[in-house]
Amino acid sequence: MTKPGKLQSGEKLDRYEALWDRPGFLVRRLHQIHVAMFHEECGNFSITPVQFALLTILDTKSPLDQVTLAAEVGIDRTNVADVITRLESRGLVERRANQSDRRTRLVSITDDGRAFRQRVHEGMEIAQERFLAPLAEDDRRLFMRLLRDLIEANNETGRAALRSGLVSEK
Repeated sequence: MTKPGKLQSGEKLDRYEALWDRPGFLVRRLHQIHVAMFHEECGNFSITPVQFALLTILDTKSPLDQVTLAAEVGIDRTNVADVITRLESRGLVERRANQSDRRTRLVSITDDGRAFRQRVHEGMEIAQERFLAPLAEDDRRLFMRLLRDLIEANNETGRAALRSGLVSEK
């Protein structure tokens, strides 16, 4: 017996044109699928994609203040504090006062956080490979380029815009 919603080999989804012609619907559905794959591959680590993104940024640009960190990942400034608190409670990051600006706090990845991120990275790569597997290599590159182009062109419209220029740096 298959799971509800799981397609049999060769079976196609019914496409309700009113939905399947809407990019927002398709992007939201792709996001759901990707998050599910991430959790399937990385679930043993009890980490979310957003937490993993923060650890990835901090692994290369640590320390950062919380506002900059939120902009690097494109999440709301108010939400970043909660995510950092969760990571801090696990010993993966640490916060300290910013000596040059007492109004801000700097976040750094810990040695344990760096090692943890590296362990999770393999599962994340498997999830990405599974997600893109239906596409030929050239189509994968095109798909990623088109996603970056759309994000770059519409970045400022989002509730939590990425820091300017981040998308085009790839």
